[in-house]
Amino acid sequence: LGSIKPTNKQKQKSKSKRFSFNTSYQLLLQLLPNSITYNMSCDVGLWGLAVMGQNFALNMAEHGFKVCVGNRSPQKVTATVERAQKEGDLPLVGSTGPQDFCAQLSKPRKIIILVQAGKPVDETIAKLSEFCEEGDVIVDGGNEWYPNTIRRGEELAQKGIYFVGMGISGGEEGARNGPSLMPGGPKEAYD
Repeated sequence: LGSIKPTNKQKQKSKSKRFSFNTSYQLLLQLLPNSITYNMSCDVGLWGLAVMGQNFALNMAEHGFKVCVGNRSPQKVTATVERAQKEGDLPLVGSTGPQDFCAQLSKPRKIIILVQAGKPVDETIAKLSEFCEEGDVIVDGGNEWYPNTIRRGEELAQKGIYFVGMGISGGEEGARNGPSLMPGGPKEAYD
């Protein structure tokens, strides 16, 4: 790309479209072509970038997994991607929404959600499972009431999607440097 020189017309256009690296992914998408193809190269996805989610995503990336992150607010995605770059150019990429998030994951998809327990978990599962296929795995990393975990597992099993409940203990420091993970779900999800 270093040998390609912009025309005067392109130089004039580029002056009107300057933006900072802190620009949200939504704006960035408007500037990109509509026909983006995905290579589905991420090993795992993590949706929900509050303190625990952001730190757990960085932990996985630091251990060699290519991680795609998503959140309902693009600012948290941007902040996590920037933090991954500052902490050693970790293999972590952002997404613009549920469809983009799922499209970047290798199949079968492995998705960890770290959102507030209760209704937000159900809403997140509903959004993400629209773009999932039979054999994909959704892991709830929150500390959820076990009857909800059982119900969600039964509902997703009807679509051929595996569901694992996995408590994560250790707080912010543990999520970043070594959490205690307590998974439970169908054996097929582990295989």
